[in-house]
Amino acid sequence: MSIEVKEALVECVDHEGESIAFIIRAEKSVEETTFLTPEDFKQQIGFIVYPKGGEIVRHIHKPMERHLVGMSEILLVKKGLLEADFYTDEKQYLETRELGEGDLVLLVSGGHRFRCMEDTVLLEIKQGPYIGQEEKKRF
Repeated sequence: MSIEVKEALVECVDHEGESIAFIIRAEKSVEETTFLTPEDFKQQIGFIVYPKGGEIVRHIHKPMERHLVGMSEILLVKKGLLEADFYTDEKQYLETRELGEGDLVLLVSGGHRFRCMEDTVLLEIKQGPYIGQEEKKRF
């Protein structure tokens, strides 16, 4: 998959060569299996494409130990509209993006804030176990 095709599928929020967030819009789609994140990311996102009658062969995932630093999270806007502010690790404001129903954001690094412009329901996916509010540093 070419870089140009991936760039057409993903909106990147970057700062000085570091990925802060990836946004995948609801209307984006592909014709073939396409992973959108670099292979070394803590969280992998991709479109998996199968033809009618295709099958994912039964399988289990082998236990593997991984060492992760930091935490990424994914938010899917199930309903509503919000504005997402993105910040560097140094808490410097970068930019704001609007996210609507079906849009997905992978938060890779830096900080973020969300303002709901309508009643909003988010589906959140992140690494566990959840430790509690002490995981967060508010600013």
